[in-house]
Amino acid sequence: MTGLDLLTLPVPFRMQPGLRRLPAGDPQLVPLQAGSRLWAEKQAVFEAGRSRFMRPGFDPGPALEAIAGRLPGHGAGLAPELAFEQDFAVLDGADGTLPWLAVCVPSHWAPEEKIGLDFATLHGPVADNAALVAATRGLVQLATGGECWERWVWTVSPSPRYDQHPGRHPREPWPEAAEPAEFAARCWWRTERQSFFPVGRGTRQAVFAIHVQLAPLTQAVADPLRARRLHDSLASMSPAVLAYKGLAAAQPRLLQWLARIS
Repeated sequence: MTGLDLLTLPVPFRMQPGLRRLPAGDPQLVPLQAGSRLWAEKQAVFEAGRSRFMRPGFDPGPALEAIAGRLPGHGAGLAPELAFEQDFAVLDGADGTLPWLAVCVPSHWAPEEKIGLDFATLHGPVADNAALVAATRGLVQLATGGECWERWVWTVSPSPRYDQHPGRHPREPWPEAAEPAEFAARCWWRTERQSFFPVGRGTRQAVFAIHVQLAPLTQAVADPLRARRLHDSLASMSPAVLAYKGLAAAQPRLLQWLARIS
C-alpha cells in the first residue's frame, strides 16, 4: 500500500468527503510490527484500558469478525488495536452513528466523546464543513452499502507522536527556528487513510479504519513538483481551516520553505 501522493492534494484546498471506491481485493489493513513506535504507543493506550468505547447493548462481534477476515490468519489471539496499524470504528447504516470505537492514536480528538453521535454531529467541529455536513446522508449510505471506500486527510505537525489525544497530550508547540529550512526539518507529514469496508453478517454496518502515518516533512516532499503542490494547497487554506488544523502560526514559514525548493 502506498501513501498519499502530494500531487493529488486539492488546489484550492476544500474540506470535502472525497470518497474513492476501492477494489474488493484491497485488504485495507496493515499488520502492526511489534516493537515499532506505533506499536508502543498503541500498546500503552490499550493496556491502560483507554482504547475501547461502546454504546450499551451493542454487539461488536460481527465487526470483529469482519476485521479479522480482511487478513485471514493474521493476528490470531490479538486485539485488533494490536494486530493492525489501523484504529477502528463501526458506522451503523441504520442511524448513521458510531456505536463502537477501538482507537489508540486519535488526531486531536477524544474517542470517548464520539460514541453514539451521528455523522453530521461528528463533523460539526470541522472548519468550513458545509460540504461535509451536506453530504452526510449520502456518505453514510455509500459507506454502509456493501462496497469498500477510502479518503485521505493530511496535515503538517510539529510532533512525531502518533497518539495525539487532547486529554493525554497537549498540542506540541511549533519549532522556534526562524529559518524556514530549519523549521521544516523539525516538522512531520501526518496523513490518515480513512477507509470503509462492510461488516455484512446480516448487519447494515461498515468498519471505519483509520491509518495514521508519519514521516519527516523533508522526506515526504520528495521533489519540486510536490513541493509546489503542497505550497499551493497550504496557501489556499482559509483562516478557519488553518486554525482548525493548528497551522496558522506555521503557514508562513512552510510557504517560504516550499517556495524555495519548488
